[in-house]
Amino acid sequence: MPSASDTSGVLVGLTGFTRALAAAGLPVTPDATAAFTTAVTQLDLADPGHMYWAGRATLCHNPDDLARYDLAFESWFGGTVPTHSTVGAELQPKVSHIAALTDGTARDPDDTAPELQVAADETEVLRHRDIAELTPAERAHLDELIATLRPRPPTRAALRVRPSRRGPVDPRRTLRAMLAAGGEAVRPSHHRKTTRPRRVVLLIDVSGSMSPYADALLRFAHVVTRANPSGTEVFSLGTRLTRLSRALRARDPEIALAGAGRAVPDWAGGTRLGETLRAFLDRWGRRGLARGAVVVVFSDGWERGDPTLLAEQMAQLRRLAHAVLWVNPHAGVAGYQPVQSGISAALPYIDRLLAGHSLATLQALLEEVHRA
Repeated sequence: MPSASDTSGVLVGLTGFTRALAAAGLPVTPDATAAFTTAVTQLDLADPGHMYWAGRATLCHNPDDLARYDLAFESWFGGTVPTHSTVGAELQPKVSHIAALTDGTARDPDDTAPELQVAADETEVLRHRDIAELTPAERAHLDELIATLRPRPPTRAALRVRPSRRGPVDPRRTLRAMLAAGGEAVRPSHHRKTTRPRRVVLLIDVSGSMSPYADALLRFAHVVTRANPSGTEVFSLGTRLTRLSRALRARDPEIALAGAGRAVPDWAGGTRLGETLRAFLDRWGRRGLARGAVVVVFSDGWERGDPTLLAEQMAQLRRLAHAVLWVNPHAGVAGYQPVQSGISAALPYIDRLLAGHSLATLQALLEEVHRA
């Protein structure tokens, strides 16, 4: 464990780096310096990448600061920055004397540092990016953000009632209170109806045209399933129907997705929405899963089978379900028109056509499901 003198020396070096950034032209405030030193003490000091990203998240306030920050980081700590950066020639005079600035003043340990918001601006941009256009690193970050979603299941009225200060008079409780009081009049007891979660059914198209979104949608389904395991059912749609509910009930998302991947035999294959919906209704839907449920279909609407069959099955599904939502990743593109054969056949029988191409649209979908 590092001694107090070692920790003090590290803080002096970090604040010296912030002074070097100020000399390079960055607007480094005392609050930003405090956030940077707090962040670094919680990370691995032996990893230059941790040091780099902690400083970039707390000391850079706009894109124009990144080039100066990268050059200052290289000059102060040596080596290269973890990501590629283009540094303009006009920045060279401003950072030529950075290596000479080796002194600094340590922050008072009694000061309360502001809570670190790691890469808040990058996260906000990522929320609105199309999932199909993300890099592997951005997809990894998106997976972490999806895991932080907190779904609220839709509710329906239950048969049971509970005591309440207002509402209809509860005759049984009122009578028992009168008997306990020797037959004297008492204040009437009231009750109100309770609610219980409404079942949610997720039907996810895993065909080739939906493969850029399939992994994120399955992670989304895992989050919804974990929020209400007994009231959520998940199926994959492709050339055949596969139930994924049991696999996605695993607590760890990686284990859950691995189990779902092993269960799906037609991953990135064709699409026969009409046939797979008929299989769902015949085996599961009419037996109770779809009755009174909120059904969400994730598909771009490309249908290799007969669109008439799809329309018939969607009509039956609409009669059974409480609400039917269709999530199409392409619906978020400006100027999109639902002209695909599948979506055209299903459109008259759905309550809402939603976009599902980004984290922000998936969060909006959770609200739509809750309000349904």
